Amino acid sequence: MNSFYIEQLYTGCLAQGAYYVESDGVAAIIDPLRDTRVYEERAHERNAQIRYILETHFHADFVSGHLDLAAKTGAPIVFGPLAKPEYAIHSAADGEILPLGNVSIKVLHTPGHTMESTCYLLLDEHQQPRALFSGDTLFIGDVGRPDLAAKSDLSVSDLASHLFDSLRTKIMVLPDDVVVYPAHGAGSACGKNMSKETTDTLGNQKKTNYALNAALTREQFIAELTEGLLPPPGYFPENVRMNKQGYHSLDMLKEKGLRALSAIEVEQIGGDRQALVLDVRSPQAFTDLHIPGSISIGLDGQFAPWVGALIPDIMQPLILIAEPGREEEALTRLARVGYDGVLGYLDGGLDAWQKAGFETDSVANISALQLKELPMEDLLVVDVRKPGEFISSHIPTAVSAPLEDLNAHLSVFSSDKTHYLHCAGGYRSVIAASILKSRGIHNLVNVLGGFSAIKEAGIAVSQEVCPTTLK
Repeated sequence: MNSFYIEQLYTGCLAQGAYYVESDGVAAIIDPLRDTRVYEERAHERNAQIRYILETHFHADFVSGHLDLAAKTGAPIVFGPLAKPEYAIHSAADGEILPLGNVSIKVLHTPGHTMESTCYLLLDEHQQPRALFSGDTLFIGDVGRPDLAAKSDLSVSDLASHLFDSLRTKIMVLPDDVVVYPAHGAGSACGKNMSKETTDTLGNQKKTNYALNAALTREQFIAELTEGLLPPPGYFPENVRMNKQGYHSLDMLKEKGLRALSAIEVEQIGGDRQALVLDVRSPQAFTDLHIPGSISIGLDGQFAPWVGALIPDIMQPLILIAEPGREEEALTRLARVGYDGVLGYLDGGLDAWQKAGFETDSVANISALQLKELPMEDLLVVDVRKPGEFISSHIPTAVSAPLEDLNAHLSVFSSDKTHYLHCAGGYRSVIAASILKSRGIHNLVNVLGGFSAIKEAGIAVSQEVCPTTLK
């Protein structure tokens, strides 16, 4: 029987893995999210005390829960070398041993993704390596991108070179049976080719992960790692800043933001404070009925990453339109990526809005089978999927206008033709429709079921091969 317990607490929306590690009644939490209740509850359920809060680096894609968790438990926040936040931490030395019950955790400074990046190696009661909590240094199938911490005196290639050394001197020398527990999986913008698997043995990664190929020279590694990097989401620098400087507690945000607002208050606040009305209901509910000018980003999808990609100002005041009972979930998931400007939510939803006499709007929908009956050569079909998805296969007459870069493609839209919008499954196309309608473009029809339904309906699509440079 193991002398330790490990639980991966994975959040699919952010493709993020936090970890609960326990031995003999004491626990360490690694890379916690901002909503810390799950870690406190797990420790309580297992009658354990949280001894350490371990941070692998200053995260860019989410706001960590380290400060709130430290305040609630009294456990110290631990970073590796070179981390200099504006709050008290234990700055662990490279190679330092942190006792944890019958086992221990060894600090491995692994610069490259960022200069303070650090992995934590779990040693069992016999001091044998058993698990590696690799942060963004090593993913399953990939490694952390080296461009997020580049500065005037530290280029992307410099960081990649540091990562080359870290992998070879700190990680590849570990036994093959060590289990790798990374901070992210497929869908995260912190890497470019991550596996959908969220754990693996180091031995298998040495065989399958290009970055751990022992035959790669430093120059080849740098070239491979830096090729095809897409620009990071705009909110990343703000999340790094918050993780370094500190932030308001989630409890304080809930006290401020979980205010039930009347329709009249929503209308007034939206105008007076230039608040954005964010509709987090399902795409179908939004197309059926919504507040004019509101933006749809549904909770049941990649909610937080799309908020970060499409709302450029992290301090933007927000008013929520949510299904009853999901207001707190929406606020919490916004706070995970640093969007702390929630002012309240519409009490009573769209029914209250209509009863107050305010206007509503909708988006026309069409099924893929109905689309098939129309003369395709005369239709203006707009594909809002990512460029790689479009290149791989698309309706030959379609125009590509990726959602994440929609504002740069407004010239695609004309005032005298109907635009048929689609994505892969219907989530992103409704987001696109809401943005376009807020820009005054209303001649839109959403294709239900997206490209999946289009192919199933037998509409002719191209079958091109996606270039290998698009990852």
